[in-house]
Amino acid sequence: MMYDEKMLEAFYSTYKGKIEHVRAVLKRPLTLAEKILYAHLYDVSGLKNYKRGEDYVNFRPDRVAMQDATAQMALLQFMNAGQEQAAVPSTVHCDHLIQAYKGAQEDIATATRTNEEVYDFLRDVSSRYGIGFWKPGAGIIHQVVLENYAFPGGMMVGTDSHTPNAGGLGMVAIGVGGADAVDVMTGMEWELKMPKIIGVKLTGTLNGWASPKDVILKLAGILTVKGGTNAIIEYFGPGTSSLSATGKATICNMGAEVGATTSLFPYDERMAVYLQATGRKRIVELAESVVADLRADEAVISEPEKYYDRIIEINLTELEPYINGPFTPDAATPISEFAEKVLRNGYPRKMEVGLIGSCTNSSYQDLSRAASLARQVAEKKLSVASPLIINPGSEQIRATAERDGMMDEFQEIGAVIMANACGPCIGQWKRHTDDPTRKNSIVTSFNRNFAKRADGNPNTYAFVASPELTMALTIAGDLCFNPLKDRLMNHDGEKVKLAEPVGDELPLHGFTSGDGGYMAPTGSGTAVEVNPASQRLQLLTPFPAWEGSDLLDMPLLIKAQGKCTTDHISMAGPWLRFRGHLENISDNMLMGAVNAFNGETNSVWSRLTNAYDTVSGTAKAYKSEGISSIVVAEENYGEGSSREHAAMEPRFLNVRVILAKSFARIHETNLKKQGMLALTFVDKADYDKVREHDRLSVTGLKEFAPGRNLTVTLHHEDGTKESFETQHTYNEQQIAWFRAGSALNAR
Repeated sequence: MMYDEKMLEAFYSTYKGKIEHVRAVLKRPLTLAEKILYAHLYDVSGLKNYKRGEDYVNFRPDRVAMQDATAQMALLQFMNAGQEQAAVPSTVHCDHLIQAYKGAQEDIATATRTNEEVYDFLRDVSSRYGIGFWKPGAGIIHQVVLENYAFPGGMMVGTDSHTPNAGGLGMVAIGVGGADAVDVMTGMEWELKMPKIIGVKLTGTLNGWASPKDVILKLAGILTVKGGTNAIIEYFGPGTSSLSATGKATICNMGAEVGATTSLFPYDERMAVYLQATGRKRIVELAESVVADLRADEAVISEPEKYYDRIIEINLTELEPYINGPFTPDAATPISEFAEKVLRNGYPRKMEVGLIGSCTNSSYQDLSRAASLARQVAEKKLSVASPLIINPGSEQIRATAERDGMMDEFQEIGAVIMANACGPCIGQWKRHTDDPTRKNSIVTSFNRNFAKRADGNPNTYAFVASPELTMALTIAGDLCFNPLKDRLMNHDGEKVKLAEPVGDELPLHGFTSGDGGYMAPTGSGTAVEVNPASQRLQLLTPFPAWEGSDLLDMPLLIKAQGKCTTDHISMAGPWLRFRGHLENISDNMLMGAVNAFNGETNSVWSRLTNAYDTVSGTAKAYKSEGISSIVVAEENYGEGSSREHAAMEPRFLNVRVILAKSFARIHETNLKKQGMLALTFVDKADYDKVREHDRLSVTGLKEFAPGRNLTVTLHHEDGTKESFETQHTYNEQQIAWFRAGSALNAR
């Protein structure tokens, strides 16, 4: 058994008593999120009514999960922590480094060969420190966690922003950087600002073409990409019990796209059925013993406006299918209005590829509903207009879908079955097009659609939809096709309408495991080696401590304009191969960010040469001369992935400060962990004062304290100066990280 039954029994045996104690101290009803958070306090003696959105709190999560791209840096840091074994159950999942190209068998063979050094390192470190290891092809981290490790009422952290997927089983699961994961794996307290709680009340029942994906696509349009920052989205209401556990997971997964700390659903019969179907009957028995505290208190449900910071209501019965995009996951449009949007904005109307899968939508239910549409191609004498790519979520899903004939049904309409891995969703797609400069449209069942994310092509307009809608548009090959009302011309010249998708929530004959791909750790005798000449792996050298003085006369490295996600700061795709080598991957630093002064990417002015160079090249030149630099940016800087490389690369290249209008939650924490200064403008209009040739000074660091602003002075090239205040969210512990040079140094 891969999950720790003794740990689970111990957890549930104390859970009810912990909640009763919390309720007695706080003297008020509790939301579900509060119950789980307070039950996981690191030191219960400090229990108080923490202020949401203000107080930092230390927690003790139950588990850690890491995917192979981020696990490399996490484990390199863990190796420096002096620990003999991971203090909590932890796993590594090899799902990011497999490039989607020819198909599952060939692609896994290629990945195993080209990534052998990295896979061996991850396997050996996992074995050495008591960490479970899932081999390439076993599945996408979040689907595997849902099938094996997630449990109602639990708390976990994962080195991937879509870790909240486990909220589909009522777990507080939070995406973090590797340094945060190291804290948990070493048994230290894990710090988080007490989140606000957004209550989303679901009523009614989904019908027709609407799917769980449409709930979060609609919500993304309401909240925008930063509307959930520092908040937990807690779903409640009668509509929650109408959704399958995997449907709930889909909704929680994509909560990352609105910046939410995590999302979760109350425990119900649909979760129990899924747990039993995945071989975890014992968890159901344990959860049922505390079932009243695996949902919000009745008083909260009766008067939610008293207990949630914001309430949003969605009627599932009235919910339309949505398509979000392009270039941002919160550009939400109901299908009834989408054709008009395509024509009005001049989006490429022809749909060139449909992609189904990803950690968001690759469950058995997702594939079965999509397969019901695939069957209609032959039944209704239709052709498929666009290529189709399928990425199953796990080996269990793939093997079961294959046994039940679904994979044959997809292949009969021309689909390519890729590996049980992330593939195109995270830029691991070797796509061939006739002309990469031509604007083109794709539709995916993924979660993100930033420019260049899927295929590296800035001319690809990516739209996010449900698997069902993706399949329908793939058949039609036309973005303006609305399957709810439009018809297609078949081979006999007849106009036919696609029937509504149908599918099974769970396989009628149970799951089959296939080649599971799990390797249990063997113990401390395992040797871990890193070749000093390796171009893929590099042991870490601690960052230097703060010098004890203000940061003066720093040249502006780049003033980033517009959206600057972690994809802009540290691209994925081909750069994933360097995720374990900080020096090499730093060559991609901020190469996707748009320079506000020339509108170009990867082109910034260098004070040393009085000429333009790459961002990383300029930073390296400054570093070689002992010069620190600064980055200035706009709203929600660091949106997207949990990748701490986006914080470690600037730190490695001697960027000392990121000054932005606002930060995404995970990235701001990652910057703090690596000893960086993450500052925000008090007056956002001060962003406009920064000039290309400025030198910037940050003063007040000797008195650096919580709630005390720092001053930034702009030294303009013409000899004039301007000063303004900047603010920060550092507490005393985080200031200690800054002074020590990183959180790891401060242990």
